[in-house]
Amino acid sequence: MFTAIQILLLAFVIFAISRVYLRLKEKVISTRVAIFWFLIWMAALVGRGVDIIVYISLALLFYLVFRIYVMIEDLRHQITYLVREIALSGSSKNRKNRKKPKK
Repeated sequence: MFTAIQILLLAFVIFAISRVYLRLKEKVISTRVAIFWFLIWMAALVGRGVDIIVYISLALLFYLVFRIYVMIEDLRHQITYLVREIALSGSSKNRKNRKKPKK
């Protein structure tokens, strides 16, 4: 016999799989990504599949947060470099355009 939670989970998994299928059909996601999500949602239907998905999701989220942190640091370095370059190029233009004081 199914519990209310299992029925809700089944309905949600069917909905999620339908979304994956539609995104694949619209070519929004690749076949490889679609297969990955199909497997994830099918694992949720297994008895302890929800636990597996929670553990994998936590690990994946930590990895993605790390990747975002690295990306932000890289962007910060690039912005610093660009600001320096703009400041230096602007100061050399200012020197050329300055009027010499009259004596």
